[in-house]
Amino acid sequence: MIDDLPPLREVVARHGLDARKALGQNFLYDLNLTSRIARAAGPLEGVTVVEVGPGPGGLTRALLAHRAERVIVIERDPRCLPALEEISERYPGRLIVVEGDARTIDLVELVHAHGAAKDASGALQNARICANLPYNVATALLGGWLEAEPWPSVFDRYVLMFQREVAERIVATPAQRVDYGRLGVLCGWRTKARILFDVPPSAFTPPPKVISSVVELVPNPSPSPCNRKLLALVTQAAFGQRRKMLRQSLKGLGVDPARLTASADVDPTRRAEEIDIAGFVALARALEELRVTD
Repeated sequence: MIDDLPPLREVVARHGLDARKALGQNFLYDLNLTSRIARAAGPLEGVTVVEVGPGPGGLTRALLAHRAERVIVIERDPRCLPALEEISERYPGRLIVVEGDARTIDLVELVHAHGAAKDASGALQNARICANLPYNVATALLGGWLEAEPWPSVFDRYVLMFQREVAERIVATPAQRVDYGRLGVLCGWRTKARILFDVPPSAFTPPPKVISSVVELVPNPSPSPCNRKLLALVTQAAFGQRRKMLRQSLKGLGVDPARLTASADVDPTRRAEEIDIAGFVALARALEELRVTD
């Protein structure tokens, strides 16, 4: 036991919290496992942690037990709120429960509003995201966080659980051509990402049909400069027709692909899966230059 609260199975039964597929819910009852995830988030003393989709609060309890200064949870299922309030009572002043959809909530503003620690300049410090994300919105949430401006954000680390296939896409490079795509480019451009460990389906209730993985993403404070929106356009065009050479797949960008690839010093006969992050950044820069001059 990590605290003196009732076992999670008892909490779930008492509040009638059957996991709902429509909400992407799969509950973790194993407190040893939730403690492992909390430890993966690093030393938590003095840290404000944002957790999305806490459900009955298994990971929430682990984060608090591992001495997070405060935990801000965002939960869209009102059925879970009473269970989370019980945890709040056990850890007075350290758990903030927010009902809502994380896709529509500005997490930076939320952390500001709840008094995370600041340095001498007034900038937030020691803020982190750690979550067993609902599978049905996990990729959209990550994309939104990593596309935030200005960069780097206030969060110094993201420790998140995904389906294994999504985790493999996050860390993929051209060496893993099948998995490499737009998500890998974005994550590799703005963070250093790695898979920490896998979680079997049997750890969840109900068990999903896939293996899950916990991924750590540490922000790169100085990613190669380029226009984020143009990088998204280039990767969308290239991977949208990934079997075609760039001289064909980049035609929809409104500039001559031959001029674009020449300006970026990228071989037009290569395919998207063969272009590394530096190559896509160069293409985004070249696209911006050509749009200005044309």
